[in-house]
Amino acid sequence: MAVGAAAVTLLIIGHPHPHPHPQAQENRATPDAAKLAAIGSGLATGNAAAPPPSPPADWTVLNVDTLRDDDWGRTVRYGRDLITKTYALIGPEVPEASHRYSGNNLACESCHLEAGNRKFGLPFQGVYADFPNYRARSGAVGTIEGRINACMTRSMNGRALPLDSPQMTAIVAYLKFLSTGRPVGAPTPGRGPGRMAEMTRAADPVRGKTIYAQTCAACHGENGQGQRTGRVGDAGGYSVPPLWGDDSFNNGAGMDRLISAAKFIHNNMPVGTTWQQPVLSVEDSWDIAAFVLSQPRPHKAHLDRDFPVRTEKPADAAYGPYLDGFSREQHKLGPFLPIEEKLAALKAANRDHTPGGN
Repeated sequence: MAVGAAAVTLLIIGHPHPHPHPQAQENRATPDAAKLAAIGSGLATGNAAAPPPSPPADWTVLNVDTLRDDDWGRTVRYGRDLITKTYALIGPEVPEASHRYSGNNLACESCHLEAGNRKFGLPFQGVYADFPNYRARSGAVGTIEGRINACMTRSMNGRALPLDSPQMTAIVAYLKFLSTGRPVGAPTPGRGPGRMAEMTRAADPVRGKTIYAQTCAACHGENGQGQRTGRVGDAGGYSVPPLWGDDSFNNGAGMDRLISAAKFIHNNMPVGTTWQQPVLSVEDSWDIAAFVLSQPRPHKAHLDRDFPVRTEKPADAAYGPYLDGFSREQHKLGPFLPIEEKLAALKAANRDHTPGGN
């Protein structure tokens, strides 16, 4: 789901090709748990016998298939496959019940486009170097494993991966590989869903429904059901992901926030769009996002526990409780600037009343 996050999170209007990585279709052996447990040091240092690639100058995509056919290389490639073929490896329809961690048949790539390599497509570059860090949603310092599991329980509407599982080890290895050379704490240009101006009016889901029918329904379906690669029960996933309904992200995902969804749509949709040349206008992107997020989807329990420091709760979090006095409807559809201004004032007041605050 990205990361983002989750991701998110949290997001999910991508259009992954059913076979985005031809090399991944080869019949490679999945690293077993014992071997993965034995290469924990590789997550910190990589493979000593094969130095990692030089850090990318701008937005150079590192190719996992150039890694050697050893424990490290196989682990990183397995992590890539878990991102691109989540439904087939840990989805709800896989034959082995103990491997059913994801609760829907999406791929992580549904939100983190091109296996997490697309600029402003919720990419993974630099993510590994961000952790541990403070997470407003939990109100505590979190690890990269915790962030992955937030996506598993929100965007993928499933259950957490065990921290010592081969799947968790492989995903962390893949994220580490994609962050090769990224300094800890340094910004990575191209991260996130991209930028877009906020509107001064509330987003209009009724208008968005009309634009969705004209622009999005041909791929994602009139009822947002997406396009199955095969049939229900075959763990084949989707060539075009569903945007709402039982097989989509839940209401705790990052993509269920209007600002994130609208930016993602503007900079990546329809398929083939680039952030340099968006197809949809800013206004249309906001309204389409409002329509999509107004549709039914799975609900996550205990969302009232998110953002325990209420002044840190995003203006577009569409679930309470809120500290700022604005309605749930405005938190869902905007306009968000008045909410953001009120939250900034509350934060400033808290600082002024904190002993030693400035």
